[in-house]
Amino acid sequence: MNLQEQQCREGAPAMTPDDVLATLAQVPGWGVEGHHLASVFKFRDFHETMAFIDALAVMIHEQDHHPVLTVSFKHCKVSYTTHSAGNTISTNDFISAARANAIYAARAGA
Repeated sequence: MNLQEQQCREGAPAMTPDDVLATLAQVPGWGVEGHHLASVFKFRDFHETMAFIDALAVMIHEQDHHPVLTVSFKHCKVSYTTHSAGNTISTNDFISAARANAIYAARAGA
């Protein structure tokens, strides 16, 4: 099952550094920043940025896995870490990243 079809689960354990590196290929545009999985999404204007954040908020609520969002005029940085896994990267972060990429791809076509 691909990441986008999976659900975040409570108590997801930390991934090993090797597992993180192997899984990165499944979430284009994402990278590791310290103990976070992060990506920057670019938009034409502030309205597009906010529409993405609104759509992202629905997914975040459904998955109950909350990122740090840094919002500017034409950009939104999304950064995930799993606090319950010791503030490191878990499969929940990759599931949410894959879902964020799908939301971005759908909005780009809108």
